[in-house]
Amino acid sequence: MSQRKQEGQPWYLISIVLVAVLGGLLFGYDTAVISGAEKGLQAFFQTASDFNYTDALHGFTTSSALIGCIVGALLSGILSSRIGRRRSLEIAGILFLLSALGSYSPEFLFFESGVASRGVLTAFVIYRIIGGIGVGLASAICPMYIAEVSPANQRGKLVSWNQFAIIFGQLVVYFVNFLIIQSHKNDPMIVEWTNTVGWRNMFVSEAFPAALFALLILMVPESPRHLVILGLDKKALKILTRINGEEQAKVILHDIKETVVEKREHLFAYGFMVIFIGCMLSVFQQVIGINAVLYFAPRIFESMGVSNNMLFTVIMGIINITFTLVAVFTVEKIGRKPLLITGSLGMAVGALGVALSNVVTLPAIIPVISIMVYSACFMFSWGPICWVYISEIFPNTIRSQATALAVAFQWIFNFIVSSTFVPMYNMKLGTMGDSFGHFFAYALYGVICLAAALFVWRLVPETKGKTLEDMTALWRNRSHKK
Repeated sequence: MSQRKQEGQPWYLISIVLVAVLGGLLFGYDTAVISGAEKGLQAFFQTASDFNYTDALHGFTTSSALIGCIVGALLSGILSSRIGRRRSLEIAGILFLLSALGSYSPEFLFFESGVASRGVLTAFVIYRIIGGIGVGLASAICPMYIAEVSPANQRGKLVSWNQFAIIFGQLVVYFVNFLIIQSHKNDPMIVEWTNTVGWRNMFVSEAFPAALFALLILMVPESPRHLVILGLDKKALKILTRINGEEQAKVILHDIKETVVEKREHLFAYGFMVIFIGCMLSVFQQVIGINAVLYFAPRIFESMGVSNNMLFTVIMGIINITFTLVAVFTVEKIGRKPLLITGSLGMAVGALGVALSNVVTLPAIIPVISIMVYSACFMFSWGPICWVYISEIFPNTIRSQATALAVAFQWIFNFIVSSTFVPMYNMKLGTMGDSFGHFFAYALYGVICLAAALFVWRLVPETKGKTLEDMTALWRNRSHKK
């Protein structure tokens, strides 16, 4: 027997995961591209003669992709179980591409080019929602697919790379947006150019990685666990053999067949608790407030008295990348629960440090360091580890539906946190003035971080080193005991 058959082909697994991770990069790219384009976009639609483009309408326009994210997450369960993980990701790639091209030229076919109108705005929002559906699909299915092709002893690390790709995708698009603006920095008409062309180029820049993803995803295999559900055992065994080696592949195939008794089971077939824990992991990932910090970092640093707020935002981005790598390289050694609990406590310290600085006179560096500690602790804990848990905690026969529900909860609470942060942050009370809102927002997030640590400690099982079939057995046993 050859060495490859005995041990599998590591590069085959790596190549599969790299393609799937590109979906995570597009997830980050699509959600962050609006940050550089929104000012030019606002200026363009304010030139419309048939409607008044208000601040509230601009807020809806810039966040409209979140509507698609919720829809895509909910659809991911149906699509991934009926047409498979790979085909679902192909659809996501096509949606990313359509959104990039449509957002670049929302006037295409139906409206006069370069003229803002109500119809053009409607078309633009539709294209952003289409991209959001792609994000919703990718956010649910990419980690699920990676988990289902990965050996148990590498699964946490490989799924964590998906979170790294999301953060990296955000940094890439910040850099691309910067280069697009810099390309016309000496143009005396740069403001007009940004308001008419610049924002379009930012959106269309996503077309290149989207097209690459849509092409490459055709070259990866279907998830072996999905193939077993379809009764295609021989195809599943062939893929498992290339990944794990022949002997181990037979064992894994046997375990999969033992747990996949039916093609589908109802969502609560393994009891309420597994669904509750999976969804609450998603809820806590959002309500600890991280997106309020990531989306409004320049505003936050400015309120702290930092003169060059964009520089500190970039520094925080570099810290985020660094600490995401900490999770990638420690999740299989330390485990999921210790990282989540430690990260939650660290975030609580950071958030409460920021809150305290708004009621006690402290050096400006204290809240700056506190907010960076808060962000860094998220990046090695709730950022990647939540996705690891969602991809592996659910039993095989309900994974598609349960993952879709959990990810939909993420996007719903992402929207809630993002839309409530600014009003909460700007609340005033008596002599405290603006300081009250700043204090209240971070004190609230700090308390929620402590609650998250308690939740993980008391209710969430450790999944380190366990196969996906082990998790199926665990929840089956728990449900039978009840």
